[in-house]
Amino acid sequence: MSTTQPRTRPTAPLPPESPRRGLAARVNLGRVFAPVPSEFLLIASTAVLLTIFGLVMVLSATSAVAAAAGESPYDTALRQAMFAALGIPIMFIASRLPLSFLKRIAWPALILATTFQLLVFTPLGFDNDGNRNWIVIAGVQAQPSEFLKLALALWVGYVLYRKQTLLGLWRHVYIPLVPVAGLAIATVVAGRDLGTAMILVLIVLGALFFSGVKLRIFILPAIGAAAVVAFLAVTSPDRMRRFMSFLNPNCLDDYFNDCWQPLHGIWGLASGGVFGLGIGNSREKYDWLPAAAHDYIFAIVGEELGLIGCGVVLALYGLFAVGAFHIIRKTDDPFVRIVAGGITVWIVGQALINIGVVLRVFPVLGVPLPFMSQGGTSLLSVLAASGVLLAFARTLPDAVARRQAAIDLAAARRAAAARTR
Repeated sequence: MSTTQPRTRPTAPLPPESPRRGLAARVNLGRVFAPVPSEFLLIASTAVLLTIFGLVMVLSATSAVAAAAGESPYDTALRQAMFAALGIPIMFIASRLPLSFLKRIAWPALILATTFQLLVFTPLGFDNDGNRNWIVIAGVQAQPSEFLKLALALWVGYVLYRKQTLLGLWRHVYIPLVPVAGLAIATVVAGRDLGTAMILVLIVLGALFFSGVKLRIFILPAIGAAAVVAFLAVTSPDRMRRFMSFLNPNCLDDYFNDCWQPLHGIWGLASGGVFGLGIGNSREKYDWLPAAAHDYIFAIVGEELGLIGCGVVLALYGLFAVGAFHIIRKTDDPFVRIVAGGITVWIVGQALINIGVVLRVFPVLGVPLPFMSQGGTSLLSVLAASGVLLAFARTLPDAVARRQAAIDLAAARRAAAARTR
């Protein structure tokens, strides 16, 4: 007689023990205060130092004229400091944004920035030095095209990232990139701001270059952009007059007209010598040099701080570029590489163009010196763009680890294949 064993119900596995709250808190705090890559420190420190440097120079360039007009000598610098106090936290907040969020907002950001730019053609907009690229809201001036730069860099990066496997075909590179970017840039051209439009074109070309498209596909948009810029310059009497003044070797013949600002800019830069005249001792800022705190602030740096001060500024921009290019080189994410390339070309390229204008290497284009020139929207946009670069820098340790793991795996497979022979 056989005895049957009673059936036993299978026991469910015990749920894993939930971590204690103290341990979870320690883990979360560890993530917050985890060491950041050297690229993060390089970009963040140079951005903050250039911003502080800019505040000092804006105060120096504007205080004398304001005091002579019976106004407070600190008003302009305090307004700029207010935007800096807003922009630096925005930079560090943006550095915490995940890549998935930046990809999701690419299209909405471009649509909102373009809509914001179109406000210049409403009663809110007004002309400034022949350009209709400004608006006034509740007494605060803003230049919407500055925010369009960052939005365009994110959008171009997202579109090219989505088409990574199709970038060998010209139609997938150009559509929707060329028509959509062209429409966004056209809103700036319609306001007669060719300098800003050229920077937007550089952002698109820089993103295209770092996306890895074939050279012949990259060259065609570059040639087309150069042709459009040449056409806009030739068809505008004002732009042609300034360009011919730039080419004139005897600029003193036109001293009281188009040569006034370029000559006083180069004179101010040259009069500083090696050590400069000292902070606050510029002579050109006393209504001799127009836009002393805007497009020609580098001339005031040279006059007051001399060759040494100019060298410090150039070194800071060079360190910023080194940190940004390290991100481009080390990342394995196409989106990061393309957007970082566009932002780097924008900030570093605009700085070189501005300094080149002061040195009379380029004609007057009306683009500010990033981080340093007076202008709240310009400062906010470059600090927000620097925050995006910092967010990219946070992803580098994982990217380097993945690349090293792939190298180790490939080496192991080669070793295994060699042993089986």
